[in-house]
Amino acid sequence: MAKNKSKEASAVPSTTARGQRAPKGVLRRLLRTLFEFYPVLLPITLVCILINAIVSSIPSIFMQNIIAIVDDSYKSGDWNAVAGRIVTYVVILLVMYVISLAAGAFYTQMMAIITQGSLKKMREKMFSRMQDLPVKYFDTNGHGDIMSYYTNDVDTLRQLISQSLPQILIAGVTLLTVFGIMMYYSMILGLIVVVGVICMVFAARAITNRSSKYFLRQQITIAKAEAFMEEMMTGQKVIKVFCHEEGAKADFDKVNGEIFFNARNGNRFANILMPLMGNIGNVMYVVVALVGGALLLTDVPNISISGMAFSISIVVPFLNMTKQFAGAIGQVSNQVNMVIMGLAGAHRIFALLDQEPEADEGYVTLVNAKENADGSLSECKERTNVWAWKHPHHDGTVTYTRLQGDVRFFDVDFGYTPEKMVLHNISLYAKPGQKVAFVGSTGAGKTTITNLINRFYDIEDGKIRYDGININKIKKADLRRSLGIVLQDTNLFTGTVMENIRYGNLDASDEECIAAAQLAGADDFIRRLPEGYDTMLQGNGANLSQGQRQLLAIARAAVADPPVMILDEATSSIDTRTEAIVQRGMDALMTGRTVFVIAHRLSTVQNSNAIMVLDHGRITERGTHEDLIKQKGTYYQLYTGALELD
Repeated sequence: MAKNKSKEASAVPSTTARGQRAPKGVLRRLLRTLFEFYPVLLPITLVCILINAIVSSIPSIFMQNIIAIVDDSYKSGDWNAVAGRIVTYVVILLVMYVISLAAGAFYTQMMAIITQGSLKKMREKMFSRMQDLPVKYFDTNGHGDIMSYYTNDVDTLRQLISQSLPQILIAGVTLLTVFGIMMYYSMILGLIVVVGVICMVFAARAITNRSSKYFLRQQITIAKAEAFMEEMMTGQKVIKVFCHEEGAKADFDKVNGEIFFNARNGNRFANILMPLMGNIGNVMYVVVALVGGALLLTDVPNISISGMAFSISIVVPFLNMTKQFAGAIGQVSNQVNMVIMGLAGAHRIFALLDQEPEADEGYVTLVNAKENADGSLSECKERTNVWAWKHPHHDGTVTYTRLQGDVRFFDVDFGYTPEKMVLHNISLYAKPGQKVAFVGSTGAGKTTITNLINRFYDIEDGKIRYDGININKIKKADLRRSLGIVLQDTNLFTGTVMENIRYGNLDASDEECIAAAQLAGADDFIRRLPEGYDTMLQGNGANLSQGQRQLLAIARAAVADPPVMILDEATSSIDTRTEAIVQRGMDALMTGRTVFVIAHRLSTVQNSNAIMVLDHGRITERGTHEDLIKQKGTYYQLYTGALELD
């Protein structure tokens, strides 16, 4: 028992989740979004729901009339005189039920279209917004947590839209209709129902206030669990190598315990609601029956809109309406769980949609160009392998600057967080066609420099110029289109080998993709695959070796044919024999391009035009291989083996 108790205690959510509730306005925003998605179909569907709800409430009026007719005929003894009237009421009632059935069938079919269509459009909006988010968002949020938006949170919306909202609308219309009929027949008995409703409202408010915060926490902890599972699946080999299975189980039990704690408490409170509403409704039914019977016996004057006196034809339908009224409230209470979870999911989805997109103030674009007889450049639609920066001016004129690949840093400072700077006063230049290498220990700032070139992050101070243009003025998409990058961690997508190579240039022909693979040294192993270039890759190319995946990444960069290449440990996962093959292809790939190389193997950077040695975000040495060897500084110690990179 003590062990279980301690587990439960450890499962209590962190203080960051305490007291959280779905903020006000989420439901209103969700409804507004649904109307934006279906501005015509949704109102028509709502009208059908209203018709269905109103018609289902009207039988009480017919029951009162039929009972009154039967009562009159009993007193007069003439049944034949009223038979026709009863048949008329029954026929009208049947017609109304047919209308209700048709309206119900229509709205259920339309709600299926609206629900699934809305979820489809919502996922499209989420994915579109996700593509506009900066890299920093994905660096600071768990991938499993982000995945939860598309799975768990969207599923709660499905239940809210398809089930809960129609049921609540039907129940609400039923309540208003029945209450109006009640007040029409008897205000005295209607006031008893009002007292009962007030008791129900206070009880429901007290319970939902307690359950809603747990349901919101449940959504947060489920997302946390999905992020944990994503990490565990990605690192399964590491878990097994270090025999951390038991530790992983313990960590999962803790995360799973948080879900259990929140789900149990949320449902514990919510499950009280329906029985409580049902019992209050039963008490209300008994009180109405007792008061109605007492009023019949004492001949108390009836207070009503209709002006009718108390009679059995009022009390009996009133009892049925009381039962119907309580049932409608029970329907609402039965949907409370789904509503709270749906709103919690909607809150998380809207939080994603409200994330600030990646800012882009650039206005200089990259265009195909051709060289005129006078040496000037002009824009053209066809691809000429000549690129130019299109620079519009305030006076309406446009100038074109040939894309050459001249990249320069001027006194650049940068930190991922303002309080901790990573780069300090970085100044460097790479002229067109030059190869610049960065060498230094882990965390020195090598990869950070390349992240600044393609504007994954923006600098704190200083300037970066590309062909003389401040990169802040270049549109990010155009800037990145001019850069080719090969990362240490290769990402391959589900599809054929050919499609993964063509990812670098969607307009490339098969012949161009094959030529890029040959240039990278990947053609030989690709042709040995079961289906060659048509071999399907799944799971980030799990059926390939790390080196083979790296070769495909190099081929992908080659087919893009950019003027500037960034190689971040591009050959780190390739064996020495393969590296020699790849290096020849890399040298051919780098010919005539500006290249930034990050490498631990100094053999890959010896032929660089300039080598930068970084230490704690500062350039401590710079020069060619021969220059740095003569200086006998850090680079010399690394080259001779006196010092090793960590």
